[in-house]
Amino acid sequence: QVQLVESGGGSVQAGGSLRLSCAVSRATVSNYCMGWFRQAPGKEREGVATINSDGITNYANSVKDRFTISRDNAKNTLFLQMNSLKPEDTAMYYCAAVRIWCRGLGPNDYKYWGQGNQVTVSS
Repeated sequence: QVQLVESGGGSVQAGGSLRLSCAVSRATVSNYCMGWFRQAPGKEREGVATINSDGITNYANSVKDRFTISRDNAKNTLFLQMNSLKPEDTAMYYCAAVRIWCRGLGPNDYKYWGQGNQVTVSS
């Protein structure tokens, strides 16, 4: 069974930075569409960023130019670098994986999920 284990969340003031990590086991991260999602209380889960098996990335408009998704193939790990954080970025963040092309996928299309990591941004 593919496993995704997240780390790196926490609390930060507005304007600060955090980096989330997602260690993948029993799968090769470069063969999968990998994504970061977030869910705030009372809201639906939304896509934040994806990276396709060919390295092409995609971002939600709300995080463009502030967040960067990347992967380390040697460590089989996915990252999300979050800069210039805003209070509205506060949410539980999840990494997810599916072994098909990223384009057009929604949260329900992903097969494997991490346990979630809380990110809290105070004003």
